[in-house]
Amino acid sequence: MSEAPVVIGRLRAVLTGKARAYTRAGSVSAIDKQPQAGALMVGALGLDGDEQGDPRVHGGPDKAVHCYTWAHYGAWRRELPGETAAALLRQPGAFGENFSLEPGLDETNVCIADQWAVGGALFEVSQGRQPCWKLNDRFGVPDMARRVQQGGHAGWYLRVLRPGLVQTGDAVRLVARPHPDWTLERLLHAIAERDGDPHTLQQILALPLPPSWARLFRRRLETGQIESWALRLDGEGG
Repeated sequence: MSEAPVVIGRLRAVLTGKARAYTRAGSVSAIDKQPQAGALMVGALGLDGDEQGDPRVHGGPDKAVHCYTWAHYGAWRRELPGETAAALLRQPGAFGENFSLEPGLDETNVCIADQWAVGGALFEVSQGRQPCWKLNDRFGVPDMARRVQQGGHAGWYLRVLRPGLVQTGDAVRLVARPHPDWTLERLLHAIAERDGDPHTLQQILALPLPPSWARLFRRRLETGQIESWALRLDGEGG
């Protein structure tokens, strides 16, 4: 992409959270992200002051910053019952996001390996989010993680290519889009719909995937079987 970077969105909020004991025995989570005022430094492992409860599956260079679009909140307000969900959805951070994005920037128009300039930092879209059972407990909705996955409103992660300061109100500028045919919606759909077509899997494996996604799709291709989601989505074995 040789043209000047195009503004595709804006940071509605920048959020961080501390790891705390969570809802089930032995569990720890930093999903309760809160908006932060002023400029924050973002480095290879994420925003200053942000934490992850389980570094085996959260955080790291490929999941440095979690993004979620504010536009999804309206649909969730209409869908979800109960006071717990209503209270969470009054402001950004309900889904544990670090960047709340607006307007209209979502999984349908963000592609794998997109590069964004935001504030003084440069980011690359690394993967979509695969939701886990902690959303069930947070919202008080037993199948919340499955709803997020099946609806494709999962959010996505950024890796940091150049550290810098970011703050609420910063423009999101698209610097490069090397894979315009591969939106996050398309990739998340392949996971959620249990796509095992060898041709599709080979195409996906040719993309610059993070190791976790490369393992997932390679295992499907090599075994012809779909991974179990029970532990991730429900917190149960199997």
